[in-house]
Amino acid sequence: MTSDNRVLIAGAGPVGLAAAAALLRRNVRVTVFEASASLSEESRASTFHPSTLDFLDELGFAGDLIAQGLKAPGLQYRSRRDGVLARFDFGLIHDITHHPYRLQAEQFKLTRIIHTKLSGDPNYQIEFGRCLRGVTQDANGVTVQVQSTDGAVEECRGSWLIGADGARSEVRSALAMEFEGFTWPERFLVVSTPFDFYSVIPELDPVTYVADPQQWHFLLQIPGAWRLMFPIAPEVSDADALTEVFAQAQLATVVPGRTDYEIIHTTLYRVHQRVAKSFRAGRVFLAGDAAHINNPLGGMGMNGGIHDALNLAERLARVWHGEADEHDLDRYDAQRRGIAMEYVQMHSIANKRNLEARDPAEQDRFRDEMRAIASDRNCAHAYLERVSMIASLKRAAELG
Repeated sequence: MTSDNRVLIAGAGPVGLAAAAALLRRNVRVTVFEASASLSEESRASTFHPSTLDFLDELGFAGDLIAQGLKAPGLQYRSRRDGVLARFDFGLIHDITHHPYRLQAEQFKLTRIIHTKLSGDPNYQIEFGRCLRGVTQDANGVTVQVQSTDGAVEECRGSWLIGADGARSEVRSALAMEFEGFTWPERFLVVSTPFDFYSVIPELDPVTYVADPQQWHFLLQIPGAWRLMFPIAPEVSDADALTEVFAQAQLATVVPGRTDYEIIHTTLYRVHQRVAKSFRAGRVFLAGDAAHINNPLGGMGMNGGIHDALNLAERLARVWHGEADEHDLDRYDAQRRGIAMEYVQMHSIANKRNLEARDPAEQDRFRDEMRAIASDRNCAHAYLERVSMIASLKRAAELG
């Protein structure tokens, strides 16, 4: 069994590597275990909020990420019934962020930037093809059972463990930690196409939500393509939903009469709203999707996870160096779990329900509310502060 006082991290996604980078900046030794043979190439999350870009800038990663991404200076809400409801310009919050825009860049770009920059640090270790299968702990440290791709199991010891290993977290499972919440009956289909929607949809913004009681959809521009998201009814089989014919039928609802899109990628997935009962169990912590998952409307999952990582890493570094008492780590659970429950879950659920509202009175309420917010500078500023997750950071400080 290998043993030292390193902080162990399960998962080399954006959350795990952000935690590693923040710890290394404070001269804390880390070992990252990644179950896959290499860094993931999946697109998955692709929205970086201004608050997250500010954090990544402090760590030295924002510049490279911005160079590989697409700046979205604004967002809008539409409905099929009423057309454009509201448009918001992120430039309005230039007074509270150095990055007054959303950045559209696939998450794998960030993980490669971080890994490349950390690779020369002697305090950074990453082990690919190594999955955690068990966790035990005592007053002095954590022992993990790590399984390699050949089936061999080895015990490794560290001072603390961060579980950033996703929604199916082995760390959370080893802790027998409850993952409370629910699963939406619909699945979400994401279709990517290089088609130029600006040429056929007037006044389009790179982040556009379209409300409709029959089938809402969401358009998101990324470098070289657009991603469109559609809710898929439970009675449609996975196999049917993933066919090109079905994808073309969904795209045909965006611009009536057009059915010949080039489709470069489709993804179908189930959507959950769940939060772990606790983000801390002794010397073990949960962060990102291991700790909380939500529907992707609003782009709060990965961003919230990175916020988790940086909050935890700063606290853990102080304890690791003997600068703070271990009880300070309880504030991580109080702050970040509080935000997951009060802010991320509630906001993402409200987004979905507003887009799919069937009651005409609810549709009118949503239309009038968005128009009123957009037409008042102070209200629009507060709204952008909220959707940029700047407000959630302020709230986290209050909760701690």
